[in-house]
Amino acid sequence: MQPRNTHLNSSALRGAVDLAAVKAAGEAAQKAEQARAERARQVAAAEAAGVAAPSVGYQLVIDVSEETFEEEVVQRSTEVPVVVDFWAEWCGPCKQLSPILERLAEEYAGRIVLAKIDVDQNQLIAQQFGIQSIPAVMAVVAGQLVPLFQGAENEANVRKVLDQLIAVAEQKFGIVGGAAALPGGEGGALPGLPEDPALAAAHEALDRGDLSGAVQAYQNVLADQPGNLEAQLGLAQAQLLRRVQDMDPQAVRAAAANDPKDVQAQLAAADLDLVGGHVEDAFGRLVDTVGRTAGGDRDAARVRLLELFEVIGADDPRVTAARSALARVLF
Repeated sequence: MQPRNTHLNSSALRGAVDLAAVKAAGEAAQKAEQARAERARQVAAAEAAGVAAPSVGYQLVIDVSEETFEEEVVQRSTEVPVVVDFWAEWCGPCKQLSPILERLAEEYAGRIVLAKIDVDQNQLIAQQFGIQSIPAVMAVVAGQLVPLFQGAENEANVRKVLDQLIAVAEQKFGIVGGAAALPGGEGGALPGLPEDPALAAAHEALDRGDLSGAVQAYQNVLADQPGNLEAQLGLAQAQLLRRVQDMDPQAVRAAAANDPKDVQAQLAAADLDLVGGHVEDAFGRLVDTVGRTAGGDRDAARVRLLELFEVIGADDPRVTAARSALARVLF
């Protein structure tokens, strides 16, 4: 089975992913355009009057709770990219990363807003975002979720990620945050930044069906950037497609049907289910396998299920449902 014949799109893991809790993309885009037009009007009026352009009308660093998330993150993202910092008081790496993010948010002067979410105080939001370890940094742009990175990063890497985010926000969604409308007094576009060459090479290998090459390329990226979520997602998809590439679907499904206790047969059939677009079937098969096995077999099924979660995306409601089902059979 060749990757091009599957229902999975190798480019679908890149870019923005729909956030289940947000309004329709069209409404978000309309709000973004209205906000951008109003900002441009204010800047033009200020220039005509010979006075300084008005400052942005929102705080650049904010603490967000479950009660304020809709307004401060989702709605605000129609005006400016909102970077979301998931942290906790007990997290040492968070105490290294958060000051960097706060300092850059102030330095960028309105091109981004930093929303800080304490995962201990806002567990529901953390679950909805699929946060499994912290620090974790994501962004919301025009109501769309854009994974950024996990783990502590140095300032140079964080700055690079934020520059790329701002460029994507303008080019893909037409969103220009406060100060971004005023480079050199000319307004408008930020220059597009080149994609990470190593990550681009991995994407290209995946797109042309060189699955072993893609796996290696994504692993190379992760060796240098362990928290790169895009590379993690790409690796999960490349590994899945490589596993099913030479399978005989009929033989695999027959083996799984004939012996429900054959864990390897169930793993292979689940892979085929997912590639064929039968996501719930794949998850259900593996949850059932976890429930009927123990020891190493149970762990193998559990790990494969977590890998398939990565392929689909933590915010997908089917993943949320399967996580709950998995917890029930484990505990």
